[in-house]
Amino acid sequence: MDLNTLYRTVIMDNYKNPKNKGLKHTDDYHFVHLNNPSCGDEMNVELKIEDGKIVGINQDGHGCSISMSSASVMSDVLTGKTVEEALKIINDFYEMVKGVDDIDEEALGEAIAYMGVRQFPARIKCATLSWKAIEKAIEEVTSNGGEK
Repeated sequence: MDLNTLYRTVIMDNYKNPKNKGLKHTDDYHFVHLNNPSCGDEMNVELKIEDGKIVGINQDGHGCSISMSSASVMSDVLTGKTVEEALKIINDFYEMVKGVDDIDEEALGEAIAYMGVRQFPARIKCATLSWKAIEKAIEEVTSNGGEK
């Protein structure tokens, strides 16, 4: 199996069997909604941080397979990380899809499957939508005292 086939398998598996899908709508989670008006993708994320660590990410939305599978992978990769680790991984993800190769591939985990998106600039926004939403949630929570 070549690398591109493996990456497609990861993307389709996470699209068909998403991780952390469904929102709790509870006060201990911080909610963020983002959309991509150019293609119609919509993403909702919920974030829970305790003691500087991400202990919960839930996601739900609708859109293309890249957008929805990326949300699944993002929620799985970032859960359990410290806020600092998560922000570094998010930045590495952005750099990777833009074409930068100097990234921590190991920390990205399954998110490395989206490396091929760099060949399709119109799809970068699809791949990064959930990552932008969780980054916004982290920023909002940490600027409001650190945890929710």
